[in-house]
Amino acid sequence: MSVISTIAIDGPAASGKSTLGKKLADKLGYLFFDTGLMYRALTWAVLCEQLELSNETAVSNLAATIEIDIRTPSQADGRNCDILVNGEDVTWQIRSPEVDANVSVVSAYPGVRTAMMVLQRRIGHRGRVVMVGRDIGTVVMPDADIKFYLDASLDERARRRYEELLLRGQEADLHEITQAMRLRDQIDSTRQVAPLRPAEDAIILNSDGLEADQVLQQVLDLVNSA
Repeated sequence: MSVISTIAIDGPAASGKSTLGKKLADKLGYLFFDTGLMYRALTWAVLCEQLELSNETAVSNLAATIEIDIRTPSQADGRNCDILVNGEDVTWQIRSPEVDANVSVVSAYPGVRTAMMVLQRRIGHRGRVVMVGRDIGTVVMPDADIKFYLDASLDERARRRYEELLLRGQEADLHEITQAMRLRDQIDSTRQVAPLRPAEDAIILNSDGLEADQVLQQVLDLVNSA
């Protein structure tokens, strides 16, 4: 097991990859690094700055100058980590429906992906890390020791996000979430830069109908066998 130092987990929104990544990292004693948090944090900042989402130059310039930090959790409120933007804790703000609806547009810009990838790759190469995102195995860490692609149906993923929002006391509309997620899937999978797809050597898993611990056990067995 000691030779498996870098683990990549990719997949669409709400497929369960973040839950799997956190559980796996805890089991192995590794750093859990959800790279999507960086794009969410940037999108939140873009919305707060009231920048035009279609203004690629402005959004990319913000990405190159913004300070985004990810730290171990400081509060026991269900968070997996702290997300700081220019020193401000925005851990839950970046999970809003507005961020959900716009993060794919922001993350598709080449300048944004380049700015975010520099930090992601630097952290990944430190080793003993479980990295979660949409292009870890294909772009950020193509040299990861083992790669997984976790998928689930659109209806299952929308239901999970809907229930997550309700549990946090937020208003949510299942139809709107489903529509936004369908659009996000389309944008993520068809963008020219780092489209969402499994790496050629990724192990593909489907989480429909499975509890988180069942998926975790499958992955642990595969990591152990590797």
